[in-house]
Amino acid sequence: MPTLDRQDNVFVLDLGDGDNRFHPDWISSVDAALDEVEKAEGPRALVTAATGKIYSNGLDLDWLFAHADQYQDYVVSVHALFAKMLRLPVITVAALQGHTFAAGAMFSLAHDFRVMRADRGFWCLPEADINIPFTPAMSALIQARLTPQTAHEAMVTARRYGGHDALAAGIVDHTVDEAAVRTTALEIATALLAKAGDTLGTIKTRMYAPALTTLRETTDPLG
Repeated sequence: MPTLDRQDNVFVLDLGDGDNRFHPDWISSVDAALDEVEKAEGPRALVTAATGKIYSNGLDLDWLFAHADQYQDYVVSVHALFAKMLRLPVITVAALQGHTFAAGAMFSLAHDFRVMRADRGFWCLPEADINIPFTPAMSALIQARLTPQTAHEAMVTARRYGGHDALAAGIVDHTVDEAAVRTTALEIATALLAKAGDTLGTIKTRMYAPALTTLRETTDPLG
């Protein structure tokens, strides 16, 4: 399960050491951690990271198929998590040390910045290959955070981007050696600690207002 630690004024949310899929309990744990970061006072920032070969493989499809009657509520909870990260009033940095797929990739896009391992691991939106269409809110988030060309390619081709290709496409902001992924994310976060606060939250909320409105839709989240 995810764990939240604090290194000086940088909160570090470790998503886990497995597939880090969006099981309801996992979602609740991450959501509670984001609440703790938001409610803290003073200069602060957030780094999310993971341990192992995977940052996150996205939705917990096994759980979802076993609880089909809860599909809509589950999707609403995923959208709400994306929205909370997107508007969080602190600088957020995703340290992508491994594979970042599907909803995990979308979750990374809800951060302000992304640091990716250069030599191994892929960032991918595989929905076109696994026959699961993006919800309107997922589409809105992806298109709000990527250029039209990159969003189109990533969404319709399910391309797997390695670190260098992800950097060239503007999906990530930095690529580094494996050992430097988390430390680089911490350096970025530390340099921007003073930005935390209501003003930053308002800027993000207004900047991404259309996407946030769609992410908060609960009546018909599946479109």
